[in-house]
Amino acid sequence: MTGREKQILDWLKLDPLMSQKELARRLGITRSSVAVHITNLIKKGYIKGKGYILQEEDYVVVIGGCNLDVTGFTEAPLIRKDSNPGKVQLSTGGVARNIAQNLVNLGIKTRLISVVGNDLFGRRILEDCSRGGIDTSLIKTSNRYSSSIYLSVIDDTGDMDLAINDMGIMEILDVETVKSYQSVLDAASAIVVDTNLSREVLVYLVDEYPNRLFLDTVSVAKTEKVTDLIGHFQTIKPNRQEAELLTGHKIKSLSDAKKAVRGLLSRGASSVIITLGKDGVVYGSNGLIDEIHPESIEKTNTTGSGDAFMAVLVHGHLCDLDIRETVKRSLAASILTMESSFSAHGGLSMELIKQRLLELNL
Repeated sequence: MTGREKQILDWLKLDPLMSQKELARRLGITRSSVAVHITNLIKKGYIKGKGYILQEEDYVVVIGGCNLDVTGFTEAPLIRKDSNPGKVQLSTGGVARNIAQNLVNLGIKTRLISVVGNDLFGRRILEDCSRGGIDTSLIKTSNRYSSSIYLSVIDDTGDMDLAINDMGIMEILDVETVKSYQSVLDAASAIVVDTNLSREVLVYLVDEYPNRLFLDTVSVAKTEKVTDLIGHFQTIKPNRQEAELLTGHKIKSLSDAKKAVRGLLSRGASSVIITLGKDGVVYGSNGLIDEIHPESIEKTNTTGSGDAFMAVLVHGHLCDLDIRETVKRSLAASILTMESSFSAHGGLSMELIKQRLLELNL
């Protein structure tokens, strides 16, 4: 139990109905941070039952894609335009779904806004999300479109060689549909969006919820939707290629990456994190620009590693952690996910993340 958790528990023993607002006032932190501490106390068994405190529990909303992942793995170098021996895995994925699952695994109540088809894949996606603890009550089912499918090939080094996504169903999440969730969005502690959403929806969200949004850019092609909207997001996490598109400049060195971070911060984003693969991470917030370099790691599947990174960025924000500690934890979560064959590490927890940080000497 952390010192802060002990303090909260001591106050609740004296007054079991003390509100999260009052706990936040006494501790000098945000109410959403108190909610995370209470969730951790429940998971550790110090708080039992569901009473007034849990009824006030804050939550995060994630909006975007969920799909069935069809992933092919090969142990030998890929031979293009030929049949390659390997194995094929079916699992539930999607950027928004992966982020939501990671948040739930970290003890944060999470509601997912997405859409699936009224088909076998859609039913599996809903079942897997529910089993994982994600609130699926806001996921729509379509009779018109098939569920999204993400087809990828992972090479013998664990990197994604090629992928195709079939996400026409996302057209259903238009502005009017998203507006229907206004009361849910208004009360959210944080809102995470991916660029599988249409530009019109993204424009609506930045107009309605400026500086409350966390953006996952997903891919270079989809990043084009938000090049002029970057300044409206609380946190953005592009990779090297996506950051090059956003800034219009090549990133060939750490110095280039820091210039890119500085430029994106100057456009209004509160926190900017650029992931550089084996070269580490460059990040900036509140006037600080720095870098982190992990040791070389073993990769099984890089799919979903960025989604874990984003989930821990949100967790750090809710817990009022400083940017460096948050990025370190996010990097550790990303590495843990790369060591899994699935797009969301089933056993991800803050304890596991901290253990990996020690192993990485970060």
